[in-house]
Parts: sequence; structure tokens; C-alpha cells
Amino acid sequence: MSRSTASPPNAAARSRYAVPVLAAVLVLTAVWSLTVGQYPISLGDQWRFFQSALSGQDIAAGQQRLVATVLCDIRFPRLLAAMLVGAVLAASGTAYQAMFVNPLVSPGLLGVLAGSAFGAAVGMLAGVSWTMVQVFAFVGGITAVGMALGLAGSGKGDKLLLLILGGVISSALFTALLAAAKYTADPNDELPAITYWLMGGLSRADGTTMRLAAPAFCLGLVILFRFAGRLDLLSLGDEEARSLGLSTGPVRLALIALSTILCALTVSIAGLIGWVGLIIPHAGRMLVGPGHGRLLPAAALLGAVYLLAVDDISRLAFGVEIPLGILTALIGIPFFPLVLKTARRGWS
Repeated sequence: MSRSTASPPNAAARSRYAVPVLAAVLVLTAVWSLTVGQYPISLGDQWRFFQSALSGQDIAAGQQRLVATVLCDIRFPRLLAAMLVGAVLAASGTAYQAMFVNPLVSPGLLGVLAGSAFGAAVGMLAGVSWTMVQVFAFVGGITAVGMALGLAGSGKGDKLLLLILGGVISSALFTALLAAAKYTADPNDELPAITYWLMGGLSRADGTTMRLAAPAFCLGLVILFRFAGRLDLLSLGDEEARSLGLSTGPVRLALIALSTILCALTVSIAGLIGWVGLIIPHAGRMLVGPGHGRLLPAAALLGAVYLLAVDDISRLAFGVEIPLGILTALIGIPFFPLVLKTARRGWS
């Protein structure tokens, strides 16, 4: 795998300023996102709300009270969910591509998406509360990846290949179990709920959920960023990484565990949202290069901006809310040939 020894001046400048620029774009996108929806909120109303909140003043009754209710109960939780889910999927995809030295890998490689989908379907069939459905989805994702790791650990040979094969088997099993769950579901009630959830969306992201999930997401991202140097070594391949003193097995296992927990959390909140973890890392790599010290935060910011923008489109462009999984696929698929071209050229 080829690596350039020096960057052109333009590329170096782009790499240096990309993260601050992306952070500014994210702030602007977030402010704009708060204005759009079935109940439009002007920038002036937002400003008055933040002034009242920061000064500790009671919000007056009437329209300003309605603005506060819409922002606090609906817009802020959804905004936070879109940013964190997008950031986590993009950063996890970046880590997976480095771990497996493969530009066509996504966070669902080891079965976390299929396992989470099956877990959520079981929860819906059992008729438990939505909070418990999220717990079922989280446990299902962890179980699927645990199965993939167990299968890989029971074999001898190339560990990367065994992990991929274990992920294929685990994904196939939980996909079949999901199909069985859908087959047995009530077609008038349970099946539509399962199908809609599988298409992905943020309509159920409320304040209570995000108060619990946001600290976990942020902590997970911080820990993942601290693995940047080791991801640089893993992306060289196991043999070269070991020659440079890296214990590849334990590091990869820790990264898989961390990424799995984060991805299972995203699925439990937003359902299945594909393509973010595959496409966004490549966009980040084009902006800042292959060094994970800059690539991970750039990919996370890009993922946050991307999913926030797609969520805005889903709420505005069609008159009815379109599931996010549909839009991310429709947007991501045209970019896939570019990903293949990048992979052939040498993704580092």
C-alpha cells in the first residue's frame, strides 16, 4: 500500500484548516436546522430564547413559550441525535477501514447491524416499551459481534480473514432470524412497526434518550480519537504494525469492542442508517489525508453535518418525513463508483 512521503502545499493547508472549517459548517447547519420544520422558528426567536435561557429569565407565555417547547422537546434532541449518530457512524467506519486495511469496509462488517435489527424486532414482538426495544437492539448488536469474534477465535489462520468470515456468518444468521421474526409478526401492527424502524429515522429521539446516550457517544468518540496513532499503524497491515511494536490483536479487539458499542447505540436510537460509515471516511480522507489524528475528527464532523442535512431534507423536501435509511442510500449509491476508484488507486 503506497504512502506519499510529502504533501503538496495546497494539500497541507487544506488538511490544516479542514477540521476548523467543518466545525464552523456544523454550527451553521445546526442553527439552520433549528429554524426548519412544521413549525418554523426564526433566527430572532432563537436568539430571544437563548438570551432568556442564558440570563435565567422566565420565558413569557404565548409564542415564546411555544418556541421554547418546540426547541427543547423536539428540535434539540433530534439535532443532537443527528449529529452524534452521524459522527459515530463515520468515525467507526474510519476505524474499521483502518483495522481491516480495506477501504470498502463499513461498521456493519461483523454483524452489529443485523444483530441490532433482530433484537429490536424481538422487542417489538414482545410488546415491551420503546426503551426496552432500544435495550433489545443494543444487546442484539453486541451478541452478533460476540458471535463473530467467537467464530474467528475458534479457527486457525489469518485472523483478519477469520474475522470477516465470522462477520459474514453472524450477519447471515441474524438476517435470517430477522426474516423469521417479520414472518411471524402481525401484518396489521407489528410488521409495519418493524419495517419502518428498519428504514432508520430520528423521530423517536427524545430528551430522555439523548440525556442518557449523548455522554456515552461523546466518551466513546474521545476514546476512539485517542487510538489515532495505533490506527495509523494498523492501516499498514499486521506484519508491519507488529514490526513497529504494536500488539495488533489486543488493539484490534479493543477497537472492535468500542466501535460495536457505539454502533449498537446508534441503531438502538435511529434504526438502520447505511452508507454513512462507508462513504464519509473517504470524503474525510480526500480532505485531510490518511493520518488518523486529523482524519477521525474530520470524518466525525463530516458525518454529523451530512446526517443533519439529510434529516433536514427528509423533513422538508417531500411533504412527509422520509426514513433516513432511504435517503442515505439514494445519496450514497452514486458516490460508490468514486469509492471504488479511490480503492483501486490506493486509499492512503
